[in-house]
Amino acid sequence: MVLLYELAPQALRIADLLRARGEKVAVADGATGGLIAATLLTVPGALDFFVGGGVVYSFRARDVLFALPRDAYAGMRGATADYALLQAGAVRDNFGAHWGLAESGSVGGSRHPSGAPAGRSVAALMGPGNDAHTRILDTGSDDRIANMGAFTRNALALLEATLART
Repeated sequence: MVLLYELAPQALRIADLLRARGEKVAVADGATGGLIAATLLTVPGALDFFVGGGVVYSFRARDVLFALPRDAYAGMRGATADYALLQAGAVRDNFGAHWGLAESGSVGGSRHPSGAPAGRSVAALMGPGNDAHTRILDTGSDDRIANMGAFTRNALALLEATLART
């Protein structure tokens, strides 16, 4: 709850940027567990700029949310830029948004299926015309809860910075 209060001003700035552009975002939360979407939804009237998304925490969830064939992931591993960008593009397209924001990471406290080290997160943003951006974070920590917050901050910072400069 404290995290949402902390990030609410940033969510308002993101909302203002998206509203000014007449654009919307869809979100694929991974190791953030829904915190990216929850932060954006702290803004009253979020329907103006947020179309939806989901928490992608299993292969089944990935298959349902992104509706991509399994071979689309050939040679990819979780918590990498190519994997997160594929997800960002898919969530954008499947929700009919202008922007797709995805996070893929290894939050810690248990072994990641792809072997990614605890504390690694990749935020990916896919915009109009396949305008692609990524931001990698390595906290070096196994603190699951702290990493969830750090990963959320990283993803929102990528979204805000990209919107502010494009």
